[in-house]
Amino acid sequence: MLAKLKTHSLFGIDARAVEVEVDISPAAMPKTILVGLAEAAVRESTHRIERALVNSGYNRPIDRIVINLSPADFPKEAPSFDLPIALGMLAASGQLQSEKFADYAVVGELALDGTVRPVKGTLSMGLQLKQDGHRGLVVPVENAAEAAVVEDLEVIPVASLAEAVGFYSGMLPIDPAHFSWADAARQYGGYRVDYSDVKGQEMAKRAVTVAAAGRHHLLMLGSPGTGKTLLAQRMGTILPDLAPEESLETTRVYSAVGRLPEGLPLLLTRPFRSPHHTISEAGLVGGGSTPTPGEISLAHNGVLFLDELPEFNRRTLEVLRQPLEDHAVTISRAMGSVKFPANLMLVAAMNPCPCGFRGDPKRQCNCSPMQIERYLSKISGPLLDRIDIHVEVPAVPFRELTADHQGTNSETMREQVLQAREIQHRRFRDEPLALNGTMPPQLIRKHCRLQADAEDLLKAAMDEMGLSARAHDKILRVSRTIADLDESAEIGVAHLSEAINYRTLDRNYWSH
Repeated sequence: MLAKLKTHSLFGIDARAVEVEVDISPAAMPKTILVGLAEAAVRESTHRIERALVNSGYNRPIDRIVINLSPADFPKEAPSFDLPIALGMLAASGQLQSEKFADYAVVGELALDGTVRPVKGTLSMGLQLKQDGHRGLVVPVENAAEAAVVEDLEVIPVASLAEAVGFYSGMLPIDPAHFSWADAARQYGGYRVDYSDVKGQEMAKRAVTVAAAGRHHLLMLGSPGTGKTLLAQRMGTILPDLAPEESLETTRVYSAVGRLPEGLPLLLTRPFRSPHHTISEAGLVGGGSTPTPGEISLAHNGVLFLDELPEFNRRTLEVLRQPLEDHAVTISRAMGSVKFPANLMLVAAMNPCPCGFRGDPKRQCNCSPMQIERYLSKISGPLLDRIDIHVEVPAVPFRELTADHQGTNSETMREQVLQAREIQHRRFRDEPLALNGTMPPQLIRKHCRLQADAEDLLKAAMDEMGLSARAHDKILRVSRTIADLDESAEIGVAHLSEAINYRTLDRNYWSH
């Protein structure tokens, strides 16, 4: 007999429909043949499936079994094919009859005792099924909450092969899993940190507010212990809440690589990623023989924090240049190309020199000019150009550390950010973008016009600091954001002066 079931396989973070065909025919010797470009993890599954069938009380077919995974032109490598293959073997051997195979796709890994183990990427699979017009998806119990996020799709949780057989045969009714956005927001939304935890640093908080308001990339420079990491870690508290579409996009990435925290079906806070400086290029942007997302995709719709920026391998940092411009990463392999999202805010921190005390009024720097130049040269000019705002974070005086009054808190900063974002949404309502930080040149010319005195100021600053055309555009974007925070329709001299001030590290530290 021939049985056909629907399932899915991941390619990158996208789900591709796969049809599992199982044919059992008489033969002199029992033999199982698996075809359809199956990788090692799938080829090994036949042994797991056979023992899971026997240990669940079913008869193992002793004839010739041919299993085909269609289409055969792309590799299948996840253990999520175990459950559909087992059900196909039962149906082809006459032990299971069902009319639900056409309506319900199925994924799951089997243990030897027949229990069903969780798999990666069920959210992407559910979204693809909904797009294709299917009715439902049978998933392991642990994946049910994640897949149930997809509206208008019945997600059937099963804990064992026997439960899956009971559902498909109609002998065991199983209620679909339920998901509530409101309940999830109450349980998993919100942050436990606040900018009021950061003593002093009001100028740095202002730069952080500007960066968050326009989604500008930010570089903080200062001696060790001045609060750079604290400022970066709290960036999410002042950014707008994740929209449902953004939440689904980000969760898909984490689901595909199995990084969703246990018990969390959906990411409702903006991700904050802080990789160690020893990270490889593939770890940062993604890669591998089978492409998987890297840290910049895990930071999609959130913040990527690179602490001790010059300690990163220079070549590793250079691969950031294209994703920061395109907001996506394309990885090509012989089997095809995969595109990962990378719409993020880059926040970096660094010391001014190897010892960290260059320019510190209280501690002496012992670094030679050659050491300082070698340290700073690890960051290329093209990468620096792509970072909109550079701000110095000085040491906090003792009186501010011990003061009873709190500094600016996240709520105050967030109100300013949301107000500026609303102005930008109105400005770009007819454009395929919504923020100043992503304005293309034609929109910069349209929305960032300067008065004569402001234009003279910008020309003088560019001549003095030797800024590139890209840095010129960055200054105009940042000045537009500062004007929005000030609720000003025009970019004034004060707005432009502040934006230029955020580029002075070009002159102070990189020009020799």
